[in-house]
Amino acid sequence: MLRLLVILLTFILIPTGTTAPLSAAARAEIDGLLSRLEVSGCEFNRNGTWHPASAAKSHLLRKLKYLEDRGAVQSAEQFIELAASTSSTTGQPYLVRCGNRAPVQSGTWLLSELQAMRSSGRARSAP
Repeated sequence: MLRLLVILLTFILIPTGTTAPLSAAARAEIDGLLSRLEVSGCEFNRNGTWHPASAAKSHLLRKLKYLEDRGAVQSAEQFIELAASTSSTTGQPYLVRCGNRAPVQSGTWLLSELQAMRSSGRARSAP
């Protein structure tokens, strides 16, 4: 509940345009993460309903635009924390399920993918 409150306060209290825009490098990492999700073949659970990864990408892009319009995101990690880990409506964590594997929280999955991108040197371009 506290996490949801922090996220909501972030959205409310950060006036539009008061911080620097998202850097091209950070945007490339986020785009890379969302592309990896889209082509993963995994499913994305939002508020109790499983969706294809392509629908998750569209949803998360809308949330990213909201944050960008307010200058509220500066890094891929912030994007994961503020937009891609929990529902801003219900506070429920998002889940990712790949094949027959057990679902994992989306924040965990995305951070793992971000680390893999950075390790492989592909953080600056979408896969």
